[in-house]
Amino acid sequence: MSDDDKTPARDVIAGYAQEHFRYFRTADGTVYAQRNGHPVARPIRSQGTSGSHRQELMVGLFHDGYGVFNGTALKEALDLIEALALSQDVQPVHIRVAPGFDGATWLDLGRADGQSVRIHPTGWDIRTPDPAEVCWRRTQLTGELPMPVKDTDGKGIDLLLRLCNFANAETECLAIAWLIGCLGPSVPVPAPFLTGPQGAGKSTGGRMLVRIIEGMSGDLRRAPKDEENLIAAVAAGWVTALDNLSHLAPDLSDAMCCIVTGAETVKRALYTDGDVVRARYRRPLLLTGIDVGVIRPDLAERLLPLRLERPSVRRTEAELWAEYAQALPVILGSLLDLTVKVRAAEADIPTDLRMADFAHLCAQLDAATGFGALAAYRASLDDLNDDVIEGDLLAQTVLKHAAGIAPGAEERMTSAEWLHALTGLYSGEDCRPLPKGWPTTGKVLSDRLKRLQPTLAARGVLIDWGRTKAARYIEMARPPAPPPAHEQKPAF
Repeated sequence: MSDDDKTPARDVIAGYAQEHFRYFRTADGTVYAQRNGHPVARPIRSQGTSGSHRQELMVGLFHDGYGVFNGTALKEALDLIEALALSQDVQPVHIRVAPGFDGATWLDLGRADGQSVRIHPTGWDIRTPDPAEVCWRRTQLTGELPMPVKDTDGKGIDLLLRLCNFANAETECLAIAWLIGCLGPSVPVPAPFLTGPQGAGKSTGGRMLVRIIEGMSGDLRRAPKDEENLIAAVAAGWVTALDNLSHLAPDLSDAMCCIVTGAETVKRALYTDGDVVRARYRRPLLLTGIDVGVIRPDLAERLLPLRLERPSVRRTEAELWAEYAQALPVILGSLLDLTVKVRAAEADIPTDLRMADFAHLCAQLDAATGFGALAAYRASLDDLNDDVIEGDLLAQTVLKHAAGIAPGAEERMTSAEWLHALTGLYSGEDCRPLPKGWPTTGKVLSDRLKRLQPTLAARGVLIDWGRTKAARYIEMARPPAPPPAHEQKPAF
């Protein structure tokens, strides 16, 4: 055969690729390859150590007798495939948890054969998802989960609670509610903060909770030094667990708020002048530490304190983790059983809490089991409000001033007048020095009060802003006291 009759290498590769793989793009324009009938997708431009499509293509061509091709031919073929795929329909890819058809959700077990858990209103089962329904994206952080055990009768939940050193039943039911929330792709869940004395097993308990969702390779990590590295770590896995926190800088606190409730970052694409890369993320977050110092009010509304206590009997790491690994299939099976039961339960949606979806999940858990998770969640938020107030001298001074306002009354002043009044109240007759961070202008005071507004409202002090023809004002009020029980009108 003459050279003119030979099929160019790029055409051979492109033909093989289109025969054995499905190509599609995501909303951000990234092109993915998915082997026919298999739910795992890989970006065709990835050079990652978790396995790239280029490597997958080279191995397939070699095993099927097409030989070995040089890099130029592979590049030309992939350029053509990428251009053709950009005209295909948009489909999202998911890490670990994904929505499915007919109200179902999926949990990726991280197996090579693609088998996953389908959780639907009538139960759960193991199957390989249709690529048109779910496309999994895997990274080095995607560990393999064991096959969950069916019909455990709740045994796995008891095993988990026995292995962890939770301080009380309220903490236990909140931990279970958080795990159920992690199996929902569209439900933002607050970040559990495992706290307790030294030796309470906070890191060990955090690893146990994370590994139920991420497999035995899931682990805790130190908080990254900058937001960019934190976002990269968050985007590569499902549950992000930060260990041994002792201080929360304002930037890290704001980043955690975004991780819990969702946000998007945009940055310039590498080796380009005008193109950008978008990254959307909302992930379950877990924290451990003895004390993180002052908690900002916006983060406090997104935290879930879980207190642990020191165990009375110590065990070796090898013994503890061997028992956990043996129990993990039963624990996962029991969690899936409970998730199905909770999702089928009917409950009203609490409308007075910031994380309303999680509050509704707690109410469903109560309806299904009678645990009292919603009351425990409200109590935990109340404790966090106390932590915010104890760490903020301005909040304490505002509450002290508000104590002199009669219930049902209000007080209006400009921000500068409020600054003068609160500063004088704090300094007192002995004119004690103002603490570091005390507002220095009316504008700074107004901004601080906006952050503290939900915390103060939980303590019966309402802050509002308005304007008259003369100037802007800040209003402080206390709601009227409720009438005595015998004077209240019946609700019907």
